[in-house]
Amino acid sequence: MPTERKPAGAAAFQESVTAAITAAMFDHLAEIGYARMTMDAVARRAGVGKAAVYRRWPSKQAMLIDRVGAVMRGNLPEVPDAGSLAGDVRGFLDVIVAQTGDPRTRRIALDVLVETTRTPELGTALHDVVAEPRRTAAAAVLSRAVDRGELRRGLDRELGLDLLISPLVMRLLFATGEVDEAYLTRLTAVIVAGLDAA
Repeated sequence: MPTERKPAGAAAFQESVTAAITAAMFDHLAEIGYARMTMDAVARRAGVGKAAVYRRWPSKQAMLIDRVGAVMRGNLPEVPDAGSLAGDVRGFLDVIVAQTGDPRTRRIALDVLVETTRTPELGTALHDVVAEPRRTAAAAVLSRAVDRGELRRGLDRELGLDLLISPLVMRLLFATGEVDEAYLTRLTAVIVAGLDAA
């Protein structure tokens, strides 16, 4: 008697193939940038057929958003409670450095950031998976400081979030100066002073 076959419809994708495509996409993106990246080239680099890529994503934009989202969801920023505003700020800066300190990551981030100026829907989607979770983590730092009485309850939270995130990200993406222990210590003191006035 023949073995009953499982219905063919929504077959699960092989994780190893998805992982190979993901690695190939990020390698390709780091080398030539988003504008020149093609799904066919990613498939060749991953050693899979074009169909394996197109079954997963209908376009390179969909592929990028999904793969960046998967990586970011696995690396959501967590800032342990250090017991003080200065400690939490420094902890938050350390998280940013850990997640974006690799030159390859910075190269990809800068390239994609430029691309979002030409493709607003890409910017909106990446904001949801990249920027928003980081602002949520930064908001937790501010809330703890307010609860401790270190910051006033009328704090301009949006300005506070900008102070926590923007200076270091700008330094990492656009400047050539080193981000070392001394720099992070000085930046922590400046951010804490700025938050007190926000």
